[in-house]
This record gives sequence, C-alpha cells and structure tokens, in this order.
Amino acid sequence: MNIAVILAGGIGSRVGSEIPKQFIEVLGKPVLAYTIDIFQQSPEIDAIEVVCLSSYLTYVSTMKEEYNFTKLRWITEGGSTFQESVYNGVKYLENKIDDNDILLIHFGASPFIEDDIISDAIRVCRDKGNAISSTDFYLLSGFKEYTTSVEDSDNFSAKYIDRDTIACMSTPHAFNYKFIRDLYDEAISSGIIDTVEPHTTTLMYKMGKKIFFSKGSQTNIKITRKEDLDLFEGYILMKQRREMRGG
Repeated sequence: MNIAVILAGGIGSRVGSEIPKQFIEVLGKPVLAYTIDIFQQSPEIDAIEVVCLSSYLTYVSTMKEEYNFTKLRWITEGGSTFQESVYNGVKYLENKIDDNDILLIHFGASPFIEDDIISDAIRVCRDKGNAISSTDFYLLSGFKEYTTSVEDSDNFSAKYIDRDTIACMSTPHAFNYKFIRDLYDEAISSGIIDTVEPHTTTLMYKMGKKIFFSKGSQTNIKITRKEDLDLFEGYILMKQRREMRGG
C-alpha cells in the first residue's frame, strides 16, 4: 500500500491566527481538508493517516465525515515536536501495515501539491527506499555572518553560496515503512531524536543516510505566514475559473 501521513500538529504562530493554520478556513473549507482531498483523489494513494493536535482529534473525525474522506483510516495524536509527531504517526501504523508499504509524509499546511509530485515520490521510493520532493534553487544566496551574536550583530554576508549546489526540499517525503520505523527507533535509542534541526531529512543526514530526490514544484509551498493564505485563496479561485472554462 501507499499511505499518506499528513502532519497537522503544528500551531503555526507566524500566521498570527488564534487557531492553527492548517485549520483556518479558505473559501469556507479548512486548509487541512484541501490537503487531505488531494490524497483522497490520488489513484496511487490507498490510505491516509492524519497526525494532529490532541485538541483537534474530534474535529478531524468530523471533517472526515463532512467531506467523505473514505481513505482516511487513522487519526493519531501528535507529539510536542515535529520529530515526535512523525514518530507517533509511524509507530501507530506498526502491525497495521506491511514493512514494504510506502509512507508519504506531508505537511497538512501544504495544500498546493499536485498528483505528479505524489507519483514521482512513490516511483523513486520504490527504487531507492526513500524520496524527498525537491526543486532547484533559483534565488541569490549568501552565508549569514554575525559580528558578535545573532541578537547583537551587524547581520552581514561576505561569502556566497553556489546555487547550483543547493536543492530546495519540501514534502512529501516518501519512505519504505521498515526504513523509517527503524530510523526513528534507532534515533530514540541513541538519544539524538530532538538534537538536530527538526526534520526527518536532517535526522537522516545526522545518521549517515543517503537522501534521494524526487520531483518537486516551486508552487508546492507550505503555508507559513498570512500572505501565504492569500496566495492559496488566489490559487483556488484560479483553478475554479479554469475548470469553469473547461481547461
């Protein structure tokens, strides 16, 4: 099976909303519902797990019924950190799925994903054991440097980064189930689970694992700030207009 694990446990304070960003409504529908619906409609996804804040477990269950998310089989409580939430989601599936099944871990606040990104992640993961959606880096870049500390500094750069050596990584992250389960079990037993920057990819680097890239998109952004919500609303309206025109 191919299982989408959708992470919806963050608070998203940078959006400036009283409710977590993944539950903010855009055109009358929660951001998370848009994200789930993409995987619901994907012919390559067999089942969905949502990992969310404990206070929103009932809300997600209600959402499942309201939007008829028939593939949403598991709603799991997240942890206090990103790594803990991923681990909870992975371990909850133990003895429920097969070792060779593929997990696609995706942010609930990333509703811009398209079917071709999902398909390529599955393809690369089947061949290599993991797949991280990525794109080339197009912006100018430089190393940040500080004269004293981050808080009290001139905040300057004297060196550039060759952008041809940089890949911009996003979700989904696709993994063979046994690989990702064993990775987190080892990270916890060795005590490094939350000692690195909070992403599975960083944990893999720390543990000496090789990452393989799959197709990404510049539009596949994660909603982080209020203006991202405005972009998403415009994106939905544009898609609706194209559908009305028949293409």
